Amino acid sequence: MADVNRGDRPLSPHLQIYRPQLTSITSIFARITGIALLGAAVLVVWWFAAAAIGPEYYDVVNGLMTSFIGDVIMFLALWSLCYHALSGLRHLIWDIGIGLDIETAEKMGIGVIAGSVILAIIVAVIV
Repeated sequence: MADVNRGDRPLSPHLQIYRPQLTSITSIFARITGIALLGAAVLVVWWFAAAAIGPEYYDVVNGLMTSFIGDVIMFLALWSLCYHALSGLRHLIWDIGIGLDIETAEKMGIGVIAGSVILAIIVAVIV
């Protein structure tokens, strides 16, 4: 059996060794936006459920969802949707085998960030 004495051996390289890269940060944000989209979906379901329960309860929930705070939350949810979709598209492109070199990957990361902001603003203005 292999010797598993790890007391005097270093752990695998971690944040002390590697600086955060744009591709790793965008990957982390893709996970965060996925979780945020789940929270936004719960809010929308709550909104629909309030409409089904009755007009008094709907007025309370609708007042919250259409307030300034609700508008900010829904815009951030829209941005999360745009970011998550563009990040997923980037991963599909990588799965094909395109854009895997560092320079192109970083450009695609910047494109995902900028594109998600621009797309979210366009959709918010149109809708």
